Amino acid sequence: MLVLAHISDLHLDGSTRATERAERVRDRLWRLPGRVDALLVTGDIADHGAEAEYEEAARILGLRGGDAPPFPVLTCPGNHDSRAPYRKALLGRPAAEGPVNSVRVLDGGAVLMCDSSIPGSDEGALDDETYDWIEATLDGLDEDVPALLAFHHPPAALHHPLPDAYPLRRPDRLAALLESRPRIAGLVTGHAHTAAATVFAGRPLVVGPGVTWTLRLPWEGEQVADRDAPVGLAFHVLDDAGRLTSHFRVVT
Repeated sequence: MLVLAHISDLHLDGSTRATERAERVRDRLWRLPGRVDALLVTGDIADHGAEAEYEEAARILGLRGGDAPPFPVLTCPGNHDSRAPYRKALLGRPAAEGPVNSVRVLDGGAVLMCDSSIPGSDEGALDDETYDWIEATLDGLDEDVPALLAFHHPPAALHHPLPDAYPLRRPDRLAALLESRPRIAGLVTGHAHTAAATVFAGRPLVVGPGVTWTLRLPWEGEQVADRDAPVGLAFHVLDDAGRLTSHFRVVT
């Protein structure tokens, strides 16, 4: 059984508010009394893509300095992120502009963190390089290892005009990949700032809540961003039958 914590959309911008909210959820996760195998952070880690914002993220997440995490921290970029400073300041790697993709094989499954960002655009896409990487990575796994794909932009409509205006392009290509790859147990995304669960191409699609603010749905009122809502997080369980179950929590 694989147990994953999941946060998204920290939008660190140097403000006390953004820092405090990120540290609040970090403190809750670092002090969990039971087993968690990894933390997923699905994009929009920085608000402006500035190097200083990633330096702060690295400290908060314990990647360099700060309190060391009790489990691996897995990240992918969002539309507010910038690949070169993301690589340099968050990951400690040479700055480069290509897609930031990574895989972690854990006891119970593999997590593929995929880059759905398009430099200069708020929309998302998995480009040819990323699709080739996904295929090669899946081919390199043992036959009995299930996999989760994690990226920023949901590939399905969430019935709010804001996130639905900046979707993942070419969802049909992702659907074809899922059809040919039964070992992919589900998709985990962010971007929408609202906890949501649906199905895409026959697989679970789970959208993590936002750390910085929560999206108000059309029937909840005209105000789009609820900045007073508590910080949200999710826990995902991939069991031995390959079934994905998600639980949502708030941190007050």
